[in-house]
Amino acid sequence: MRRANLPARIEAAPGFLRMFRPGRLTVGVFLPVATGAPDGAAMREQERLVRRAEALDFAAIWCRDMAGGEPTFATLGRVFDPWVHLGWLAGQTQTIALASGAPLRHALHVANTAASIDRLSRGRLVLGLAAGDKPAELPAFGIDMERRATWFRERFEIVRRALDNDGPMLGSSSAPLAESIDVARKRVGRLPMLVTGNGVQPLRWIADRADGWITCPRDIDRQAVTVARWRSEVYAAAPGRFKPFAQSLCVDLADRASLAPTPIHLGFRAGRHFLLRFLDALRRVGVNHVILNLAVGARATDDVLEEIGAEVLPALALAPRDARRDEGEAGAAEATEAAEDALPVQR
Repeated sequence: MRRANLPARIEAAPGFLRMFRPGRLTVGVFLPVATGAPDGAAMREQERLVRRAEALDFAAIWCRDMAGGEPTFATLGRVFDPWVHLGWLAGQTQTIALASGAPLRHALHVANTAASIDRLSRGRLVLGLAAGDKPAELPAFGIDMERRATWFRERFEIVRRALDNDGPMLGSSSAPLAESIDVARKRVGRLPMLVTGNGVQPLRWIADRADGWITCPRDIDRQAVTVARWRSEVYAAAPGRFKPFAQSLCVDLADRASLAPTPIHLGFRAGRHFLLRFLDALRRVGVNHVILNLAVGARATDDVLEEIGAEVLPALALAPRDARRDEGEAGAAEATEAAEDALPVQR
């Protein structure tokens, strides 16, 4: 990896380097790794499963930050409060990256909490910021759906300046800040900030201001075009900089390795042979990190983690490195030609 292609001081962020490598694809896991009743044994199993994922060389563990309890998102990415849980996991793990999206909390709370977890984990935090899209949550935080775009831009800049201690705080249209807020003493290095979804922003803005982009799963051919657009925008906004592309994926891994894929919501049910081919196709079109949601599966989580860790991750690690797509040199047509497994992903 050429350090000159990375954002300033990003080389001091072990979490970023664990997850994102030019020309490579790494794999992370959403919490909860396994589902269960809120007071059940499955909740207490999360730390053990995270430690096992770390030992198997999964790159990251992800928490989804949600204030409310919308039924459709009850099992997607959250167990306990994500910041409390990530702080706990920082002491339970050594090398795995810790990542979370933060859609609604106040910018200064996000900056201080993120800086604290980053310090406790010795630089392993990767921060995703989102604009929030759950109608049941937004009014409770005083956020007007019509002003989300402005609110998100202001909030992103406050968090970035607070983390970098980069001069006077700009504040926001609703809450001006007169003083600089110094949280730099808590940090290990520059804390990576990614945008989750589109933040109600043009892609060029994300390419210019963020350290990377996290988006939803798509068919391989459609994702190839999306990646190519991202690389083109990054190349225009920050020539020579590596800014990774990440996506989520729901996987119900069958115990029969050769089972052909069947679409499910935001992913598929299949055996490991197809999963490997699909992930490798994503790698070849320029995806750098995939966040697996395994809680949708029927098999025991231990078995799924072991199978992916033993059979899929090593094969991905041995795949030939091709950083051209990460450096803006591959167009949409070339990227699309690399896709072979265009499985329809249910949305």
